[in-house]
Amino acid sequence: MRAFDRCLSYDDVLLKPQYSEITSRGDINIGTDLGNGIFLELPIFSSPMDTISEASMGAAMHRAGASAIVHRYNSIENQVRQINIIRSLCTQDTYLNLMTGAAIGVSGDYLERATEVYRAGGRLICVDVAHGHHAMMRQAISTLRNTFGADLHIMAGNVATLEGLNDLADWGADSVRCNIGGGSICSTRVQTGHGMPGLQTIMDCAKSDRNVKIIADGGIKNSGDIVKALAAGADAVMCGSLFAGTSETPGRVHEDLDGHKWKSYRGMASKEAQVEWHGRYSSFEGVATRVPYRGSVNDILKDIERGIRSGFSYSGALTIEELQAKAQFLIQTSSGLSESGSHISHRQW
Repeated sequence: MRAFDRCLSYDDVLLKPQYSEITSRGDINIGTDLGNGIFLELPIFSSPMDTISEASMGAAMHRAGASAIVHRYNSIENQVRQINIIRSLCTQDTYLNLMTGAAIGVSGDYLERATEVYRAGGRLICVDVAHGHHAMMRQAISTLRNTFGADLHIMAGNVATLEGLNDLADWGADSVRCNIGGGSICSTRVQTGHGMPGLQTIMDCAKSDRNVKIIADGGIKNSGDIVKALAAGADAVMCGSLFAGTSETPGRVHEDLDGHKWKSYRGMASKEAQVEWHGRYSSFEGVATRVPYRGSVNDILKDIERGIRSGFSYSGALTIEELQAKAQFLIQTSSGLSESGSHISHRQW
């Protein structure tokens, strides 16, 4: 048995404010170049979940300069149709097909699904499995690369370790989703005892000498966590719960007897999702719940962008690369975490 390693989550740290000469947050460039012609002005992907990413979310993310990964829990025809709808809602710009991703698995119809997406103009394929550091992932990436060549951007994951990131990069991935068990509706760590705190995963994976992009996926609760993830070495982030309950997520708006509006939100490893899509469940590593209806995602994306730009300004950084070079992390105590929040609601008057 190895000696214990200390691992850090997003709430364990703060970034130290530094001298800044930034006079306008509009001067800050938070864009990220992921290669293969994929550039995001806002370094965020929406997660490939059936209660998050379909056509409406994809269109909204594109308008904000971000991107969506259309989920794979549907027929191939429907997945391609969602991508085509996204294009029709925004623009006829062919660049949109590069930006919008489509998720596939590592077995069954994964190659047929990727082929149809590619024929529709898609050049971003997300190989989407819970434990990406696996032999089936190696085979899937190899098959995709041999079939479609170098112009296809392969995003793969998830992994939690530097070794996992390096292996997926060596197998041919262009970007890797990093984090296991940190999502708001994920119960992998409870069910299996495995995982790593999300920020530590990014810090470890950022030590890689491979030419691969890091996607921080899971555990991100606000714009401050996004800034921390980027500062730790991520090139972009992937979010689900930040967008849950918005108009652009799939599913209808419900209203209870008290007049409260809500929408469904669930993990793709939850019992409910597995039974609906596969007719059965094996190990369940997610939960299903409902979240308050929150209106349009456009306003949320604008607030997130404002928070990210503000975060960069506190480190005096004009780009992601400069943020990563300047960032100084401080470990905070539990009292520091409590103090960091808007704690007036807890005060005894």
